Amino acid sequence: MGQGIVIMGIFVADAAFTAPRLPVLGETLLGSAFALGPGGKGSNQAIAAARAGGKAHFVTRLGQDAFGDLAQKTWTEAGVRQHVILSDNPTGAAFIFLEEATGQNAIIVSAGAAAELSPSDMTDQRELIADAAVFMTQLEAPIATAQAGLQIAHDARVTTILNPAPAASLPEGMLALCDLVTPNESEAEGLTGVAVADLASAANAADALKAQGAGAAIITLGAQGAWINAGGQAKHIPARDAGPVVDTTGAGDAFNGALAVALAEGATVFEAAEFATAAAALSVSRAGAGGSMAARAEIDALLADG
Repeated sequence: MGQGIVIMGIFVADAAFTAPRLPVLGETLLGSAFALGPGGKGSNQAIAAARAGGKAHFVTRLGQDAFGDLAQKTWTEAGVRQHVILSDNPTGAAFIFLEEATGQNAIIVSAGAAAELSPSDMTDQRELIADAAVFMTQLEAPIATAQAGLQIAHDARVTTILNPAPAASLPEGMLALCDLVTPNESEAEGLTGVAVADLASAANAADALKAQGAGAAIITLGAQGAWINAGGQAKHIPARDAGPVVDTTGAGDAFNGALAVALAEGATVFEAAEFATAAAALSVSRAGAGGSMAARAEIDALLADG
């Protein structure tokens, strides 16, 4: 088994609009800012992993268009190793609303070409996946494809991470393929029926995820940090402060990408979550998704500050 991290997922071009609030149907609002940049959970996680010092491989489908060119340029600059299947369909895009006062977001994603990712694509990448230290995927690509990738990795005894985002119902037995499952509050509720509002309910949701077969559960709690249940232990890890919150888009992806790096380097789940919390704190202190991911030196410096 190697030290690489293989991530399967989608790339989308993020069109981010900043405004005081969302418009109602039939209304036009003037925004205060606009930005176009790289996004998609899988892509963001691959960039986060590469910038955090990992040997990150990304498997996806792209259209042969300007957004696809943006993806490949972004990955090259970040040091992501690319395993791209080209499509005649357009590369995906996302609408992102950023609330002016808080930096909180609301997102609509259209996966475009990456919606064609198939279980056979995972079979084609079997050797790459089986030689990895960590395999990670999400739910923006087809669930059957995510499950196929997890199955290949699980069979090869590669550490598997499922970031179940966006929230969706999972096939019976899929969580049993996951060494780690990393939902946020709403995703945890969708999977378990437990409304996560505080640490006690996060603990209950994590217990429920393990009862469904997950090896370990990390529930990310935004400004409250994360709740981890792994190896017979449960622990709250508080969020770190890297400065004022500018944009929360991609924070979960920063967490997951850094988590995979630390695990690939041999850290415990709890140690990896500490590292990931620092990466997430840095990401929300700057604008954008893929472009906000922290470099290894920045993460190490924040951790050293205590």
